[in-house]
Amino acid sequence: MKIIDLLRARIREESFRPGWIGLFSNPAYIIRRALWKTILEFAPQIRGRVLDFGCGSKPYENLFAEAQSYTGVDIEVSGHQHIDSKVDVYYNGKTLPFGDSQFDAVVSFEVFEHVFNLDEILSEVHRVTKDSGLLFFSVPFAWEEHEVPYDYARYTSFAIEHLLSIHGYDVVAIRKTTTYLLAIWQMLLAYLERIGPAKGMFRHLFHVGVIAPCIVAGYAVNAVAPKRFEYFCNAVVLARKQA
Repeated sequence: MKIIDLLRARIREESFRPGWIGLFSNPAYIIRRALWKTILEFAPQIRGRVLDFGCGSKPYENLFAEAQSYTGVDIEVSGHQHIDSKVDVYYNGKTLPFGDSQFDAVVSFEVFEHVFNLDEILSEVHRVTKDSGLLFFSVPFAWEEHEVPYDYARYTSFAIEHLLSIHGYDVVAIRKTTTYLLAIWQMLLAYLERIGPAKGMFRHLFHVGVIAPCIVAGYAVNAVAPKRFEYFCNAVVLARKQA
């Protein structure tokens, strides 16, 4: 039983940081692996007191080795259950329960598309961040509706730059996590997952026999295909609060 529990824990971990096991268990392998690798690349720049907005289970906390402290804030009613969440503080959806200029950096991953009052929240994030502090976040671009009905928006790179500029941030970097082709391929995988077996042994066999080979094929085709980035899975953004 202990081995089964360990395997389940490893599969849960690989839902956000997919390795070879995730290849056979995670139909969102392409989007999640690209997101994880991009966050890992920027993570060393996040230091000091860190706030994780919409933290959920804090899936990327261990990537921020330079953080002095790591506080998670979330809203109680959302599109997902908080069974596995590691929330330190709940907030009311409007006002963050922290003082002005309290954090050196705010991070947020796959959250802003679920925030209907994003202008209001960005103002709050700006308030609790120190001058010249960092905002590091990701948002999906090519992805299905999820955590329904709390899925409100998709943002282009141009919309991101505009929103940040009007809220007092300078963009340091915007990284598109996948190529055009890999984004299309990931959506095909999501479709196959939707029409495949829903549960049980047949689901596992479907992942091994259909999903995993399709993932490998996608990477193989992408390796030789022309690279375009007008269509992409996620944008990972690093911005600095204006002093």
